[in-house]
Amino acid sequence: MLRIAVPNKGSLAEPAAEMLHEAGYRQRKDRKELVLVDAANEVEFFFLRPRDIAVYVGSGRLDIGITGRDLLLDSGSQAEEIMQLGFAASTFRYATRPGTVKDVAEFGGLTVATSFAGLVTKHLADHGVDAEVVHLDGAVETAIQLGVAEVIADVVETGTTLRNAGLEVIGEPILESEAIVIRRAGAPADDPKVRQFLRRMQGVLVARRYVMMDYDIRAEQVERAVALTPGLESPTVSPLHHEGWVAVRSMVPAKDAQRIMDELYELGARAILTTGIHACRL
Repeated sequence: MLRIAVPNKGSLAEPAAEMLHEAGYRQRKDRKELVLVDAANEVEFFFLRPRDIAVYVGSGRLDIGITGRDLLLDSGSQAEEIMQLGFAASTFRYATRPGTVKDVAEFGGLTVATSFAGLVTKHLADHGVDAEVVHLDGAVETAIQLGVAEVIADVVETGTTLRNAGLEVIGEPILESEAIVIRRAGAPADDPKVRQFLRRMQGVLVARRYVMMDYDIRAEQVERAVALTPGLESPTVSPLHHEGWVAVRSMVPAKDAQRIMDELYELGARAILTTGIHACRL
């Protein structure tokens, strides 16, 4: 049975549970549940603190896990990223009071407060900077006001929290993070259960990005229409009972669907329909 670590709370928890549900896995109904067995899919889910997931997976106690890239790298565990999941995107940045330091090269002798001490310590070392790193569990943005540090390093989504604290982002991003699937470094790459899990998750990602488009068009315009809707491999083209017309079916990017429908209509296509895709295998 495949043993999977899943975030039990925080910004990763709900999107991860939704994605797993779309992939056909059972999910807990009670947030107090710590373990859930999905016997039909031969999977056992362990609901853990997001920060701890990389440690459990890296130690080999669990097969794979869903966590953030920032949490994986900060943990220092023997785990590796094997798939990006496309949600919980964020940027890890330095920030300080306006008009002070402008770049990591100026941090020498200063104190940096962060909840990601491992990640920041490595980043400073990589840049040859000798600065003290102070670990805080939360509310890092108040560290400067309270005199704990001159610089902070934290996850930035919109920057509103930092601006409200009178701080500005400085320097280049330390890290671009998002939700990822991880496994123990050096684990066998050909595990069939892991491959099946990854195929399901990839199927959800594709289904979210595409819609199925159907339309009717005159046969003499089909090549121009197909150029707009090439599909992933090739569209399906079928003759209609009405002579000289064909029906076309193709997957198209959801973000472009309205524009493509407009262009198809200008070509003479009619009965243009889009439908959502709930799951797929490529």
